[in-house]
Amino acid sequence: MSRLFMFEKPLGMRDTLPELYETKNRIRAVIGNEMKKWGYQFIETPALEYYETVGAASAILDQQLFKLLDQEGHTLVLRPDMTSPIARVAASKLLKEDLPLRLAYSANVYRAQQREGGRPAEFEQIGVECIGDHTVSADGEGIALLIQSLQETGLEHFQLSVGHIGFVKEFFIDILGTEERVEALTTFLYEKNYVGYREHVRELPLSSIDKQRLIDFLSLRGGEEVLESALRLLENDKGKSALVELKQLWDILADYGQTGKRVKFDLTLVSHMSYYTGTLFEVYADQVGFAIASGGRYDQLLEKFGKDKDATGFAIRLDRLLEALGKIVTKEPVECILFSGERRKEAFHLAAEKRKDGIQVVLQDINGVKNLDACTELYEEVTMLVGKAGKETSQ
Repeated sequence: MSRLFMFEKPLGMRDTLPELYETKNRIRAVIGNEMKKWGYQFIETPALEYYETVGAASAILDQQLFKLLDQEGHTLVLRPDMTSPIARVAASKLLKEDLPLRLAYSANVYRAQQREGGRPAEFEQIGVECIGDHTVSADGEGIALLIQSLQETGLEHFQLSVGHIGFVKEFFIDILGTEERVEALTTFLYEKNYVGYREHVRELPLSSIDKQRLIDFLSLRGGEEVLESALRLLENDKGKSALVELKQLWDILADYGQTGKRVKFDLTLVSHMSYYTGTLFEVYADQVGFAIASGGRYDQLLEKFGKDKDATGFAIRLDRLLEALGKIVTKEPVECILFSGERRKEAFHLAAEKRKDGIQVVLQDINGVKNLDACTELYEEVTMLVGKAGKETSQ
């Protein structure tokens, strides 16, 4: 094991410096306020969870979990996502009335990286979970809220793709026959390796008709017309119920005014999160190579915590959203009051008055400043209170 450098950080960890922190804070506040307007209540969960509960339910690969032992020998994990911890809280403490829960969160999650490759091991998610509502209306609400939240941040150029994991699985199992074959072919979709997908299909022991159905499946992207194309690929109505749900969802989003160029179907969409059971969606933005937000329906996750409740939700990756926005929010102006010992009390009083008016003020003993020119460049306004007989001056 090599010796660590003094300033070295664990693999995939990041420092957040003041300007970036301030930008994240503002974007977080904008999104959080929008979620509250839609009736979602924020909660917090602990960073550490038990491996046997939340860790096992999270659907994150075991090698990506940060594990440690407590004093009693139990294996703990740093939470790898927020959906599983919220499912635990909802099942144990909140699901007492037969009404849907609307919960929101903003928290860091942790996923270990074997090779960093620019991917963080700690990142912030802000999102919502609607628990206890089985209707397509709940899916539509989540997608509409996600779009509205992104628009409120100032993001203009993004695309939301909608799929259905139930449709993919039923369509594949009808043709391929076994879960193993389905999983092998689904992996190509998750990796978006469409060349590999086609080559794999050609090698399968299937009829030419079924091979063509699997190849035509890749073209199921676009507007409402995609559902008709998908319906023509089906046999024995396997997957039809999922298409009916997607048609209902499209109509709901149309009523929200969120169809058209912003929302498209992509029935090839799959997820590495194995707990999804129905509608899936991802958001991509210009100049960002990964999804900046994703979500979907997970109707069986709460069963792992003893509750039979349907649920849907989404998460926004704050770091990727900031990359998509492509700018650092301008800092609010800060004033500086430089004072000598003789006028210290006067400086404190002046600062207090300015702060009452909502102005950000820095107080600085002039004996601690070596370069006054640098000081005047740093702050919006500099007020100097020097000496008993000195005058208040601004630069």
